[in-house]
Parts: sequence; C-alpha cells; structure tokens
Amino acid sequence: MSTPSKEKAQKPKIPWYQDVDGFRIPGMFSVEAYKSALAYKPRPDDLFIITYPKCGTTWVQNIVACIFREGKPFGSALEFFTETPFLEMTGAEVAEKMKRPGAIKLHLPFHLTPWSSEAKYIFVARNPKDCCVSFYHHTESMPGYCFEDGDFDDYFELFINGEVDFGDYFDTTLSWWDHRNDPNVLFITYEQLKKDTINNVLKIADFIGPEYKEKLEKNEKMLQDVIHHSSFNFMKEHLNKHLTEMSKIPKEMIRNNPDIPAGMREMLLGDKFEMMKKDATGMTFVRKGIVGDWRNHFSPSQNARLEKKFRERFAGTGLLDLWKDDM
Repeated sequence: MSTPSKEKAQKPKIPWYQDVDGFRIPGMFSVEAYKSALAYKPRPDDLFIITYPKCGTTWVQNIVACIFREGKPFGSALEFFTETPFLEMTGAEVAEKMKRPGAIKLHLPFHLTPWSSEAKYIFVARNPKDCCVSFYHHTESMPGYCFEDGDFDDYFELFINGEVDFGDYFDTTLSWWDHRNDPNVLFITYEQLKKDTINNVLKIADFIGPEYKEKLEKNEKMLQDVIHHSSFNFMKEHLNKHLTEMSKIPKEMIRNNPDIPAGMREMLLGDKFEMMKKDATGMTFVRKGIVGDWRNHFSPSQNARLEKKFRERFAGTGLLDLWKDDM
C-alpha cells in the first residue's frame, strides 16, 4: 500500500487538458470551436499572429491592433477578443465576421494552421526557458486549468516532454522556422522585440503593408502611442482589468449579445467558465514580460536537461544562435 506522499510523487498534478485528434487543448475550450478553427479558409486579406503560447502573442496582438487603430488601445476585453480573435477558443465564425483590417491569433504548428499563400503570417518565437516559466504561471493563475496549487517541477516535466496544451514547443518552433523565408511569413523573436522595440514595430508595420510603416515614420506621436499602448505596463493594468470585468458580465447579457462568437459564448455560459470565475481577480494574462526570468525558477538539473534538449532538437538550424545571449 503506497503512502500518501509516495502516491503524490507518483501522480503529479496535471492541468485540465483535453486531447482532440491527438492534439492537446485547454479543458475549458469548446471542441467544436477548435475544430472549426482548423477548418477555417483564409481570406487573401487575412493576417495571422502565430506563436507557441506565452511567446509574445498578446504583445504582438496589441502592437498590430494599435497600428491598425492609429495608436489607440482596446477599450474592453470583448474588443480584444473580437478584433484580434483567438481562433481555437472563439471558433472560425468570429474570423469570418471580424472587422477588417484585423488580425487572427493561433497557437498551432504549421501543419495544423489554416494556410494560404495570399494571407500573411507573423510568427513570434521565444527562448524555451522563459517560455516554460511564463506558461507555468499562466496555467497556475488561470482558474480554468484547475492547477491553482500546481508545482513548477511537475509542470516542467510536462513542458519538456511536450505534454502541455498546444503541443510540443520544439515541434511548433521548428515547423515555422522552416517557413521563415516564405514571402508571406515574418519570423521574429520576443527577445528582438524587447531589445529594439521601435525598429521591430516598424518591421511589423512594413510587413502588414508599407503604408502603415510610412504613416508611423511620419507621425512620431502615433508611433509612440503604438509602443506605449502595447507596453507590458499598460497591458498589465488594462488587459488584466478587462478580463476580470468580462468574468462578471451577467449570463443574460452574454446570451443576448450577437457580437460574442459562438465558441466564446459557449465557454462563458458553460459550467466550465464558472470554475474560472471563482478566482477571476487572480487572473494574470499579462505578468512580467521580461527576459531571463527562468533563472529564478530552474534548478541546475532542469537547466541542464532543457539546454540538452534545446541543442539536440535545434541542431543544424539557426535557432541555436537566436538565443545565445539569453540562455
């Protein structure tokens, strides 16, 4: 008979996930919405923001949105989720009805991503150590994962084995690295954005369309507004507040609001979301946004193991050089 402590050691706490056709997604997501995202047919004017989770998605969503909105930030969580929708969560319907110009967020490897040579794709990569730490804190702080007292050591094992939601970090990053030179793909890193925000914002604007870069170069205030309203300090204060406010919207208002996408409505009205609302004030969608936070979490053994996997999986690619100063 196992003692309780041994049983706990044998059965580490695992966040609430669900597997759909061999791909892992958060347990609170609608399977129908996720499947519709995979089946979405891109329009020629579509712009996708693709990342592995916690690699700069929200940051680039806000940069792109502020470029389109001439420096103005989102006014609510609903605006955020409908004008730059998270397709696996909301479902494809929202992309079909989305106000354009806009951007669509995905966390998918290349082979699952709705693809068109006419659409544009921004892929943002981040060093795996910081990604792992940020993804852990996201999972631990979002009540929907049921991982409130989850241990970093347990989560590290899931991450290094590719058993967290949205699959394996290395698979996804490699799949998009292979397409970095496609004319409709912009491959950038989180760390590049941190080190030279202005020039990388202009690079993103130019990729979206030369007219957007020209507008920012001619209007210094607009450029600074884009940078300020997509900064971590601004997002942490406003986006986290918007999400908390969204969790308190009465069900009747959600049910009767045609602007809320079907997949999102199902999540907000379902029993699954009630679990998320129990501690909505603790949600930290935007946390630190720094480079090197992994040093505050990794043990020497964990560091050596992830370093080894990093070098093995990315061997023979330029990815090894991307983070030589950050790992």
